[in-house]
Amino acid sequence: MKVRVIAAASFLVMFSFCSFVYSELEAKGRNDEASRQDAFEKFTKVVHTIEKYYVDEIEINEIINKALDGLLSNLDAHSSYLDKKQFGEMQIKTSGNFGGLGIHVGMRDGALTVIAPIEGTPADKAGIESGDIILKIDDKSTIGMNIDEAVDLMRGEPGSPIRITIVRKNMEKPFEVTLVRAVINIQSVYAKTYQGDILYLRITNFDANVATMLQKEISSRKAVTKGIVLDLRNNPGGLLDPAIQTVDLFIEEGIIVSQRGRVEKENKVFKASKRGSITDIPLVVLVNGGSASASEIVSGSLQDHHRAVIVGERTFGKGSVQLVMPLDELDKKKERDAIRLTIARYYLPSGRTIQATGVEPDVEIKRASLKEADDDFTIKEAQLKDHLEAQLSEINNQPKRTAKPDDSHLTDEQLNEDYQLKSALGILRGLIVLQGGKR
Repeated sequence: MKVRVIAAASFLVMFSFCSFVYSELEAKGRNDEASRQDAFEKFTKVVHTIEKYYVDEIEINEIINKALDGLLSNLDAHSSYLDKKQFGEMQIKTSGNFGGLGIHVGMRDGALTVIAPIEGTPADKAGIESGDIILKIDDKSTIGMNIDEAVDLMRGEPGSPIRITIVRKNMEKPFEVTLVRAVINIQSVYAKTYQGDILYLRITNFDANVATMLQKEISSRKAVTKGIVLDLRNNPGGLLDPAIQTVDLFIEEGIIVSQRGRVEKENKVFKASKRGSITDIPLVVLVNGGSASASEIVSGSLQDHHRAVIVGERTFGKGSVQLVMPLDELDKKKERDAIRLTIARYYLPSGRTIQATGVEPDVEIKRASLKEADDDFTIKEAQLKDHLEAQLSEINNQPKRTAKPDDSHLTDEQLNEDYQLKSALGILRGLIVLQGGKR
């Protein structure tokens, strides 16, 4: 009898507890729905107020588009709203050729920042450098401008001139560079046998053919190759699959990279395979602040697997995944709006993220220059905007000039003058000796 009483009492307690939890969840659900309803009502009131009282007459569609643009751009630097024109232009296939400057840009601390120039393009030949801040495009300030607007302004008819105003961290004043747009033909892989037995491989961009080209260059020189330098400096990234395939060339097993987001189907893990892996040749990877996205996946993954020594400077720190989603999937026309939304982040084998932190080199070697950059130049976004606006107000008094051309890393003379590369070669020689090779 006593047992039955205890069991009944326990049941009543559990029933009361479950009822309490259900009531709490139900109340929370009602509160969440009420909160959502309040938020939507607030948004509607603001839209109607603008439509009724704003100094200039403005249509409701334009108000909503501006609201969406502000919403997406305030989530992060890579999410954005694409109107019909922008989405249509993004869908245009150019087969790797387009009229432009040959420059990859991103947002850093709210400023339009050069990730890297593409080798051999007008931007590269004019000396545009990774880390440069683009303050003006022709006569338009880039303060408050999103990436899509900036890219749209920089692209144009081949042969047409354009002026960009640059803020560089080791120069006191902004300077203006005049460029001529050209058809951009991208060569992704350069190969050179250096010092007789060192294979120098430079990847400028991760396009679909990179892994195949790397495999071909390595196979054709494997008999004489004792070490490999993989140069990813000023490589702004590209496609994910070629980056995974590049890592897979040098490791036999384990995770290469993973991506994780809120939606379970976007959580993916990419692993290495043993097929054709090159594990017996010492490897050094060169990186700098212009190495971003896919370049950071390659360098960071090889670092985590202890397969390569990473040499140079901290990378850019772009490790997020964006998905372009048309707003109306039922409308098959090109003329429709879309959003580009960050849906996941990349994680290296060790579990660390690339986003906003980048890859720290094993051996830090700064690029040699007559005047070293001020390490304290990096300032917070709010301060940076004020700083750029102050620079902008002084631009009209500044003389036009061109920047010092950057290295192309192709000729023997340029290779010999490349301090980071010479250091990488010294490290590689040490690895070869440790592995039992000749000096």
